[in-house]
Amino acid sequence: MHPMLNIAVKAARRAGQIINRASLDIGQLTVGVKQQADFVTEVDKLAENAILEILGETYPEHAILAEESGSSGRADAEYQWIIDPLDGTTNFIHGFPQYAVSIALAHKGVLSHAVVYDTTRNDLYTASKGAGAFLNEKRMRVSKRNRLDEALLGTGFPYRSFAHIDTYLAIFRELAQKTAGMRRPGSAALDLAYVAAGRLDGFWEFGLSPWDMAAGALLISEAGGLVGGPTGEPTYLDSGNMIAGNPKIFAQLLQTIAPHLTPALKR
Repeated sequence: MHPMLNIAVKAARRAGQIINRASLDIGQLTVGVKQQADFVTEVDKLAENAILEILGETYPEHAILAEESGSSGRADAEYQWIIDPLDGTTNFIHGFPQYAVSIALAHKGVLSHAVVYDTTRNDLYTASKGAGAFLNEKRMRVSKRNRLDEALLGTGFPYRSFAHIDTYLAIFRELAQKTAGMRRPGSAALDLAYVAAGRLDGFWEFGLSPWDMAAGALLISEAGGLVGGPTGEPTYLDSGNMIAGNPKIFAQLLQTIAPHLTPALKR
């Protein structure tokens, strides 16, 4: 394992310990509201601090983009860590066991290392650019299903911004009729890890943040899948609009979604 990935794994596991300890008594949590249906707990902050401490000790010159503390470090830094300490906070608050730690490292703007850690199942998803993707050290590959009508898709419904809800529901209606099923478990980072592991054949969502997508995107591409924006362009980290899947399902998703896209979603 690459030394940088090793440090990311160490940080993710430390955050996982904090999250698991807190999950034993979620009734005691202090929950804040960042905006409509967007929650934060002291656990998000504690987990993020633990990650930043470990990364900062080893790589003090690296820049950071983290969900709770925002952007820090030099703007021209060669390396940037992209961190979500607890993706699926709403699930966590409810004791719904579907959430994860997500840590990615970009080198000169290119994703190079990724960790998604499913703390409740102790499942560790890792990838390094050019070296493949792994689940608990076992090689991962995307699924081989090549027909949309046999595909199981992941998605996430809008919950913060409802600007695209009509487009979203129109796409959902069509895909619900054309696929084997759709799942909306509530943690995009984990949904993407599931695509990499072949548990989902594809995924699509609008309005995501870079820390939701970065680690999962590298997991998928290193597992043989494709990731892009709704028109196939590689702009998803900036736009927040993302489609992913094995190569065959990815192509069919693009085709199905394209007619529904508004100009705002074509960026």
